[in-house]
Amino acid sequence: MTKPSLIIETQPVFITHDTYKRECRYMRRIELSEQDMHAILASMDEDTLVYFSFHNVERSITAGTLLNGYDGFARAIYRYLKQQYAITLPDLINGQDFYVKITK
Repeated sequence: MTKPSLIIETQPVFITHDTYKRECRYMRRIELSEQDMHAILASMDEDTLVYFSFHNVERSITAGTLLNGYDGFARAIYRYLKQQYAITLPDLINGQDFYVKITK
């Protein structure tokens, strides 16, 4: 596994937000494997999972999928990486927008 890190984009990335009916603009990304994403989703409580679905309506958890980030999702990713890999990414939970790219 490549050590997860926040990647700063050189150009904005736009991801559709079906609930808001608009595109969201992101300059920060984190890449997570399909396996890690499934584990993160399994670790979320019901409220956080519902909010994940609100931000990522019917998005598949497969390589190449781009997901809208939000605070609760950032905290779930942060906890998972800290517990499973002893990695801390404090910049992930600083309230700035980000998106997730799922890898193999």
